[in-house]
Amino acid sequence: MSKASGDEGGNGGSSETAQQVEEEEKTPAGKVLSKLSTTTIGPGWTKVSCPCCVSERVEPLVLVKLGDKVRPETKRWLIRLIGAPQKDGGAALLAHPGEDASGDIIVVSAPRCTLLRATEELGLCKTYSTGDMEAFSYNDRDNFKDSDNMEVFLTLAERQHIVKYELDGLRAQRDLRIPGLSDSHTLQHRDNIWQKLSSAGVIMDTFPLHNPDKLKDLSEAWYSGNQLAQPLDSVNGYFGSSVAFYFSFLDFYTWSLLPPAMLGLSITYFSGEVQTEMEESVSGSGVTVVEDDSGPAVSGHMIQAVFSMLWSTVVMELWKRRSSSLSYRWGTLHLAERFAEPRPGFQGDIGMNPVTGRVEPLFPEWQRDLRMALVSVPVVGLFLGLVVLGMLGFYWGEAQVQELHKDWDSLLSQTLLYTPSVLHIVYTNVLATVYKTVAQSLTEYENHREESAFQNHLTAKVLVFTFFNYFAVLFHIAFFKQDVPLLRKRLASLLIVTQLVNQVTEVVIPFLVDRFISAPHRTEREDDPEEDKFRNQSTLPAFPGLFAEYIELLVQFGYLSLFSCVYPLTAVLLLINNLTEIRSDAYKICKLFRKPFSAPVANMGVWQIAFEVLSFVSVVSNCWLLLLSPRLQELFQEGGMSSTNILLLAVLVEHVLILVKVVLAVLIPDEPDWIRKKREHIEYTSMQALRQQKLHSEES
Repeated sequence: MSKASGDEGGNGGSSETAQQVEEEEKTPAGKVLSKLSTTTIGPGWTKVSCPCCVSERVEPLVLVKLGDKVRPETKRWLIRLIGAPQKDGGAALLAHPGEDASGDIIVVSAPRCTLLRATEELGLCKTYSTGDMEAFSYNDRDNFKDSDNMEVFLTLAERQHIVKYELDGLRAQRDLRIPGLSDSHTLQHRDNIWQKLSSAGVIMDTFPLHNPDKLKDLSEAWYSGNQLAQPLDSVNGYFGSSVAFYFSFLDFYTWSLLPPAMLGLSITYFSGEVQTEMEESVSGSGVTVVEDDSGPAVSGHMIQAVFSMLWSTVVMELWKRRSSSLSYRWGTLHLAERFAEPRPGFQGDIGMNPVTGRVEPLFPEWQRDLRMALVSVPVVGLFLGLVVLGMLGFYWGEAQVQELHKDWDSLLSQTLLYTPSVLHIVYTNVLATVYKTVAQSLTEYENHREESAFQNHLTAKVLVFTFFNYFAVLFHIAFFKQDVPLLRKRLASLLIVTQLVNQVTEVVIPFLVDRFISAPHRTEREDDPEEDKFRNQSTLPAFPGLFAEYIELLVQFGYLSLFSCVYPLTAVLLLINNLTEIRSDAYKICKLFRKPFSAPVANMGVWQIAFEVLSFVSVVSNCWLLLLSPRLQELFQEGGMSSTNILLLAVLVEHVLILVKVVLAVLIPDEPDWIRKKREHIEYTSMQALRQQKLHSEES
């Protein structure tokens, strides 16, 4: 299937219309109506009419899994639709029916011209003949390096994303009956074809195909050896920039934990008082014994608090600089902001878009706002209430086991002191899993037109719940109960138990399921047909995305920046966890899941904003925790300061520290100077190219 089929393929570059497709399906199977129908229904790749797109080798990129009951005429119609030119409503791609023309798969690839035009639409930057990165222009394609070799010019992830981009953009140019389906599934004008076929059960799944050789090389360079550095360029080439940015941030953040980890170890080693607190946090005795030094000490904890506040700012500012450098290197620095087609899941009444002039589904903004106000907000509030209910249950259980420990005073009762914390952690994890599904459904119901708006609203819902779910108890203990020993014990429980739970649920369980349940059903040999190997990939579970991974890092960042002054070993535990997290996440995405589609991105998006917000909240948290220090309170009493003056002093210190953070953020530019100059040069050349294009069109 790696060879172009010549006359056996279909003419995807022909001017076939939807009406011709429908008429051909009315003829008996196998009857030749025209040269077009003969070549289209053949067992090989569909053909292209453009001479520059003809190739001896066609690379399988995407697999379309069809339903079991899909009729042969429906599959033939779909193959023709995929191969038809865009001016006739097709995707201008290459399609292969598999070993059996009536089978349940279609393998899709893309010709050179389709890839190049989509590269320009997406706003990707590529290497120009001068050696600099420039925004790609189709009219100037011959001046870009390797533009005649798509496997070098575009990464595998980019080629596969372009195939999905074209398939998702298929829309009916007029009302059309789908061959082999009932009239209830008739396509209306401007309907999203791929969405309609999925809802009708024709298309069961669409996913990018693994390249076994490239995957093996990446695995050996990534997690199989003893190397510390990650092959980020290879990750970007194979899995795409969104995955590469996550692993780049995970790598950057993990090594950034070294300074606070060394500081925490030093404070713990040289401070006998802190050592006592660490022992109490493990044994639980600090909960029942209230001593004068139960709060943070001025010396070690004061240094830890100030360092954490400044560290969080410096880390995020340095990350933004690294992010911009990676964005330039990976060609995503100048992604196009354009009036795109509506996302596939967008629903509405067909009408004329007043901005673009296109006929498409329209949905009033006030209806979306009404859905968010009357449905989304109350449901999110309900789940936040469940978080509070869990917190109250935690406090009730904490009181019960403390009474039990006073009565029994045994090893068993001392062990039971941790039971409420463990149960509450399990409760919050289960609640977070359920909420993620609910948030997805709510965002779908809100019916956002653009994919970016959909993702932003979904992420915002998850972030609000995550912050409330993971930090509500800690803030309540610190700010209302003002019980620092309990806060220290709770934080220790979270750091240890949560990391163990995450490792088990994210790696161990998927590995066991894959090893003993899924793997026996997809055994393959080297001489097996290529189509069977493709089908085996469909038995792997779909990649769940990076939501859970980013949330885990965000929660870690919150523990460290908000509360590490009461538990100096926080960074040490996080560093140990993340050193294994890098390899386990790499193993997981390479071996345990299907290859995901990955859209080009220029940075981490809204997640970066979330980390920066936590960085500013850390100032308030650390200032309040330091205010609870018995030594500071003793100094205030000796100085004769009233409670009001103490509070005003704390607010003043807080504002000074915020000012320091702002000054640091200003002094550290978000991007290196050379990146700024490159970006401005790309913008200038793009403007010049657009001007030349307008002049050329006016002259013609």
